[in-house]
Amino acid sequence: MPSESSFDVVSKIDRQEVDNALNQAAKEIQQRYDFKGTDADVRWSGEDILMVASSEDRVKAVLDVLQTKLIKRGVSLKALDAGEPFPSGKEHRITATLKEGLEQDVAKKIGKIVRDSGPKGVKTQITGDEMRVSSKNRDDLQEVIALLKGADLDVALQFVNYR
Repeated sequence: MPSESSFDVVSKIDRQEVDNALNQAAKEIQQRYDFKGTDADVRWSGEDILMVASSEDRVKAVLDVLQTKLIKRGVSLKALDAGEPFPSGKEHRITATLKEGLEQDVAKKIGKIVRDSGPKGVKTQITGDEMRVSSKNRDDLQEVIALLKGADLDVALQFVNYR
């Protein structure tokens, strides 16, 4: 009788990669000609990322530079939740938060997708901010991974502990 195989579905981000992307974006903003005189900056503000510039279109350009650097570093943009630009005194700001961990409703949605569209005999179990998917057949697990990669979810998913 074959033993049961499983993997975990998680939503985690590599903070070091985000920090590296943030530093690269800040360096590029300091050097680029179109940002001269706009007081543009991107930096950590506690756990959030704060983007500042003198006008709304410049702060959107700062966000674009940050997003480009995150993509190059392999960080999914689904993990970045950027707000709308808002004026603050003489400058405009955007605050972005990093989404990490599977929320309960997203985990339930993933479980429903696996139950409805996935192969029979696959079981899901929610534990905290992770979800374990298990089956007796490894091919079924591969099919579930392909199904979840193709699903339109607004979180960055990783598949870990495949055994």
